[in-house]
Formats: sequence, C-alpha cells, structure tokens
Amino acid sequence: MSDDLNFVMKARREKLAALEAAGIAPFAYGFDPTHDTAAALRALPPEAEEGPVVRVAGRLVAWRPHGKTVFGHLADQASRIQLYFRRDDLGEDVFRLVELLDLGDIIGVSGPLFRTRTGETTVRVASATLLAKSLRPLPFGKEERVDGRLVRHSGFADPEQRYRQRYADLAVHPEVRRRFVARSRMITAIRSYLDGLGYLEVETPVLQPQYGGAAARPFLTHHNALDMPLYLRIADELYLKRLVVGGLERVYEIGHDFRNEGIDRTHNPEFTMLEFYEAWADYEVMMDRVEALLVAAADSVRAVLAPDRLSAEERLVLPDDSFVHVPEFRPPFPRVEWVPSLNAAAGMDVMALEPASLRQLAERLGVNAVATLNRPKLLDEIFQVLVEGKLDTPTFVVDYPKELSPLAKPRRGNAALTERFELFARGKEMANAFSELNDPIDQRARLEAQARLKAAGDEEAVGVDEDYLRAMEYGMPPMGGVGIGIDRLFMYLTGASNIRDVILFPTMRPE
Repeated sequence: MSDDLNFVMKARREKLAALEAAGIAPFAYGFDPTHDTAAALRALPPEAEEGPVVRVAGRLVAWRPHGKTVFGHLADQASRIQLYFRRDDLGEDVFRLVELLDLGDIIGVSGPLFRTRTGETTVRVASATLLAKSLRPLPFGKEERVDGRLVRHSGFADPEQRYRQRYADLAVHPEVRRRFVARSRMITAIRSYLDGLGYLEVETPVLQPQYGGAAARPFLTHHNALDMPLYLRIADELYLKRLVVGGLERVYEIGHDFRNEGIDRTHNPEFTMLEFYEAWADYEVMMDRVEALLVAAADSVRAVLAPDRLSAEERLVLPDDSFVHVPEFRPPFPRVEWVPSLNAAAGMDVMALEPASLRQLAERLGVNAVATLNRPKLLDEIFQVLVEGKLDTPTFVVDYPKELSPLAKPRRGNAALTERFELFARGKEMANAFSELNDPIDQRARLEAQARLKAAGDEEAVGVDEDYLRAMEYGMPPMGGVGIGIDRLFMYLTGASNIRDVILFPTMRPE
C-alpha cells in the first residue's frame, strides 16, 4: 500500500471517528427507497420544472462541494441521478454529516425533484442517511461529454486488477455491470427455451467417484469420513444419461465443471456448461435444437446490450465505446464433414498416415509435445490447426472418427465414423453433441480402450465406469445430447477476447 493511499485511508477513518462521535451510525441496517435512479429520472416529465418527492439510495460517484452547497451524483444498478445539498435547506447538523461524506460512500436521500438551469433532473435533498462509509477510495475515472457522447478516462485500467477486484470493477464501470446482467438474461432465455420444450432442469453430483463424459485432466480431492478419493466433475453427461435411463426423457443442467488444465484467453479451470439430453432424438434433431437455442440466447443479449435497446437513463452512465454489436445467428448453419475437410486442408489422406508420418505432419504444423501424444490426440490437434481455427462464422463439423468419440453412436452407413457434431465460431468450439451411444457392449469396449490409454500415460483419458455401464444394461433409450460452454457462447455474443471478461471471479494466481 502506497504512502498516498495510507494518507487517504487515514483521512477517511478520521471522518468515520467524527461521525461516530456525532452519534451517526456509519453502517446502517437498511433503507426504503421509493424509486431506483432510472425511475426517479422518469418521474420528472420533460416539460416540468418541479417533480414529486423521491427516496433513492446508491453510491456517490461524483462529489463537488461549493461552500454552503454540494452537488453530487448517486448511482445504483439502474442509472444515476444528480443530488443537490443546500445548508439552508438541511440545517447545520445534517449539513455537517454531508461535509463528512466521501466519494464512494453509500447513502440514501429523500427530496423533491427539480430541473437545473442546465436541464438536468436533480434531487433537492431534504434528508440524507449514511448507509455505508467507504474506507477505501474506489478508482473512479474522469468522465466528460464530447459532442454529446460520454467519454471515460478510466482510473482502473489494469485488466488483472479488475479481474482480481471484480467488486471494484463493477462499482466504477456500469458497462461491466450491464455485461453480467446480459449474461444472466442469456441463461434465463436458455432455460426458458428448454423448459418450453418440456425439458426438466436437474442437478447432478459435482463430487464424483469416477469422472467421465469428456477427455480432460480432473481435480482430485479426498473425503475424510468415507476415506475415499473423489473427483470434481469434468462433465455432467454420464449422470444426466442415467436419468434418461430412469425415465426422465428430457433433462438439462446448467452448472460448473472443473478441468485441471492450462489457463489462457479461452480456458478457465472452473467454467459453466449447459448439457441437455432428449430421448428418441438423434444428432440431426439436436442440430435443430442448438440453432434455435442460440437464436434465443443472442436475442436476449441483444435486448440488454444493443445500443438501440438502451433507455435514455442507461445512456447517461454508459460510455459510447462500451456499446456491443451482438451478432445474429442465421440458421441453418453450414455443415462440413470432419474427414473430408481435414484431408482437403492437408492435401492428403490424413487418416491413412502411419504414426511416424502423422507425428511429422503435426510437428510441421507447430503442434507442441508431439512425442507425448497418442493417435486420437494427434488427429485432434492437426484438425484444430488446419480446420477448426479457420471456421469464423457458426459452422457444424459433423461425423467425427470413432476413435475421437467414445460416447457417440456409429455413423449409419459407415461404422468408422460417429454421429457427432461440434459447432465452431471464430475458431473456437461452442457446442459438442452426439447421437448418444446406447449399446452397453460397444460402450464397454470403448471405455476399456480409454482405460488402456490412461494406463499408458494419457491423463485426459477416462476409465471404465461400471455403474454407468450397469445403468446402460437396464436399457438406455436412443437419445441426442448436447454440451454448450456458456462462457464461450457469451464471449462470442459480446465480442470478448478473454474468458476472464465474462466470468465474475476468474481463477487467478495469488497476488
């Protein structure tokens, strides 16, 4: 902590002591507003000079003392409104409280609305209540109007500090608050779409004795009372499919998964996944479901973030450079087949290459640690470089090789392939789906093959889940299943280049 900051924080604590000495509680129990700031702004008609009495609460984000008067701005989640404090109106005792306020304090005020000579709707404060004294100054930036547009020179520009102190980031950047409102609305729209199709939202275990449903390295923990290892789930799939066996024919879950892997601009070890499963459906049906779901998700984000959807009150606090152009999904999405697209990009039959030639191709393409990768991993990495990374507009890649898809049914007419699709946009995976494998004998053989890879050192391969196989043996209906990364989807819709921008509290190294 710098000496300057120590000085500022010391001054605030001195004001805190002065408030307490005057018998003023610096941390209140509650307040009863009649309006949020946006509603208060609307309560004064454009043609009126005076308006009704309002009670509003929020944080002081601007503070301009002028002797016996003070102008300030109070902000809440909705917008912000100007306050006018006048000693002659408030009296000496209340105005002494006002003189002990600081930028960042949380207060409640009551008073009539009026319009200033510059035309700004303002509360003429008749009473003020301190709700929480700010002991640490927030990094507010300077704001100014340039040709009628709000321009902010941020005082909190370091991205890493903003991720670490998301509470401060939210407090000083209303556009960040709005971004996470849009994320919440998107999840609500996804739920509404699936609920409308008769899906049931369920919850499955996060702590699992056997991880599965994806290829990833898990987090391992230990349960003391049972004296057994447990894993944080890497996917929801196998438990959701158990429920379909039990007769819940359409189920979905939106929850956190955990993968003990690297951190970069598109990966966080804790992330939000949507998975949904539908009995009697195949991957063709699920492609239709994904297209309609993404249209609903995009519409919900656009309703919050698009410039033409913003109210006049919202425009008061949002810099023009924070407005988001939400891309439109236009079904049907293009489809490309996995093997032909890879061979065309490589200029050869990649699937026919011997292991040594496959490694040489991967090395030429810049794939890391080639010597440690098995054949499925090599194929996946080569595909990422040659095809996946070049798919900009939303595109379905269909019919993956069987060796890359241990949980998908064989492709009708070609058992070397599977009925699987992934949706890619801007070079990143957004959805993964199968006609789900429901043959327990075939499933056992594929899981045993995965177990051999795991024994050979592949930390992302899964083992044999005997309980899941038992559930399949009771009879598993044919079904389609989809997984969609919520964080990745929201990144695409908002144009975010870093996953940390769309997660409230991303995983960070210790300070």
